[in-house]
Amino acid sequence: MPSSLPLFDDVDPAPAVAEDLLRRAAAVESGHHDELRGPDGGLRPAWQTFADQLGAPLDDLTRRQALLARQINEDGITYNVYNAQGEPSRPWSLETLPLLIDADEWRGLERGIAQRASLLDHILRDVYGPQSALKEGLLPPALVLGHPGYLRGLQGVSPVGDVYLHVVAFDLVRGPDGAWWVVSQRTQAPSGLGYVMQNRLIVSRLFPEAYRALNVQHLATGYRRLIDTVTELASRCAGGATPRLALLTPGPYNETYFEQAYLARYLGLPLVEGGDLVVRDDTVYLKTVQGLEPIHGLLRRLDDDFCDPLELRSESTLGVPGLLQAVRAGKVVLANALGTGFLESPAVHGFLPALSERLLGEPLALPSLHTWWCGEAPVWQRVREELQAHVIRPSFPYAGTPGFGSPRLRQSFDAITGPTLTPAALQTWRSRIDHDPAAYTLQRFVPYAQAPVWSEGRVAMRGASLRVYALSDGRGGWQVLPGGMTRIATRDAGPVSMQLGGSSLDTWVMTDGPVDTFSMLPATVKLDELVQRQRPVASRTGENLFWMGRYTERSELQLRLTQGLLNLQSADDEPENAVLEALSTLALANGLVPPGTPSLRQSPRVFERAALEALADAQAAQGEIGRAHV
Repeated sequence: MPSSLPLFDDVDPAPAVAEDLLRRAAAVESGHHDELRGPDGGLRPAWQTFADQLGAPLDDLTRRQALLARQINEDGITYNVYNAQGEPSRPWSLETLPLLIDADEWRGLERGIAQRASLLDHILRDVYGPQSALKEGLLPPALVLGHPGYLRGLQGVSPVGDVYLHVVAFDLVRGPDGAWWVVSQRTQAPSGLGYVMQNRLIVSRLFPEAYRALNVQHLATGYRRLIDTVTELASRCAGGATPRLALLTPGPYNETYFEQAYLARYLGLPLVEGGDLVVRDDTVYLKTVQGLEPIHGLLRRLDDDFCDPLELRSESTLGVPGLLQAVRAGKVVLANALGTGFLESPAVHGFLPALSERLLGEPLALPSLHTWWCGEAPVWQRVREELQAHVIRPSFPYAGTPGFGSPRLRQSFDAITGPTLTPAALQTWRSRIDHDPAAYTLQRFVPYAQAPVWSEGRVAMRGASLRVYALSDGRGGWQVLPGGMTRIATRDAGPVSMQLGGSSLDTWVMTDGPVDTFSMLPATVKLDELVQRQRPVASRTGENLFWMGRYTERSELQLRLTQGLLNLQSADDEPENAVLEALSTLALANGLVPPGTPSLRQSPRVFERAALEALADAQAAQGEIGRAHV
């Protein structure tokens, strides 16, 4: 991908670009904040600078959009969507234009997000410790103890370093007045960090002049902070040895598997599945081709209930039997700690202001959307007739069969936007909530701010939601990654979801200070450095590499044999019968022709047609040699 784009001779396109951008931009829907234009109808200062630095007419965005799509295809960036048809994973959806956030605005967001991350860590320390918040009624026991994300088996167990959260994701939206609100938080296994870096690498190269002129802060230091924190904590489990870390993935069928693999490579960690690990004497080991190697820290992308089939979901084939016992013994660091899932309930947001005053001694700097948990009877009666002004969300995450000692699980559902419901549908939902109020949470509906998206020669305005990440330093401090992943709705201005066809934007946070130029991108590596960087190879990976080599070798042999047959058919000299019989036997043994096919000596034409049909058959057998080695 080019690092810069050519300027047009004898033309100063900057004023024309700004005017063209305004002319082609659709108007935002009534009641939505406009990320592109200010109150006076002109471009916001950051977008004015962006237009000034574009260096080409606005239509050049179509060419850059094509470059972006080609880069995604060449890099193999995908996002899997679960569906009944078994369709293949789709390419990652990324838009050309970024979301721009100025330095002053980011300072307020940064302060509010760091405070919230600290508050959540304090809540976990209290809930799994003295439970004063539950005893004082600041957090309803039914909401916590009735949530499947609260793990009773870890009550009283403190994680290594007393750090529960190492990385937390928060989803934010901007309301009509320009103020930011927190919609949700992800505490179990926050996803997206790999996509965030990929988005930045691609989009920043499309607009290098604007990227520099806007003084966009870089991201790499945040990723380094995450690794350093987990490494420092894991060193307490290593007994003086160098701690070993890995990234635990659910496997290639997970929707974000690409970004997990990318993140593991970017951070320099082995990517492991549950089957690659085993627990012996309360210690987690990686099964490698050299034998068992201890693992002292796991960045996990596996939700809590799948992590240990012995104590959590018994049907899980993704986890590690005995992992909870290793956690209790303090022999492994999990980032994030198990048992944090109850904080992901939207109902928790309604209690955070009082908890902040109690646990931190200060008010929340960044508010949540107004939230009501219907499990409190007076609350439900108060908002029952105002259902059309709210979004209905499930208080609990899923339905299913509870494990041993787990509470009854309630039916889950996708968020329902009240303003879109008919009077009859509203009454139906009131009846459903009356039947089991605790299973439902209401959040005040706020129209999402709309961001510019280049589409078919026009600038469309789409509803945008920003996901930001807070990273712990392991000593009570938090760093907020200067940027994040902005998700947009591709069909309407309502709540966004990548699984429902949403797309993403790179998020540029501008700084009025120096840009951090630290980088974790790999430089040219010499042979000696490769030897020093040797990492354990999981036995599953080694086996896969072995069979990949065998099948590659087999494919090469089949290709050589096919080439030999083609050369034989086109040769002017008549080959010996012994040669024809030998080639026929090899072709049969390697699956190039089906059994019973006449040999080259008996019927060259029939043999040729059979070979061509077999080459075109993706389901053809591997032949006698192939079957002998499978």
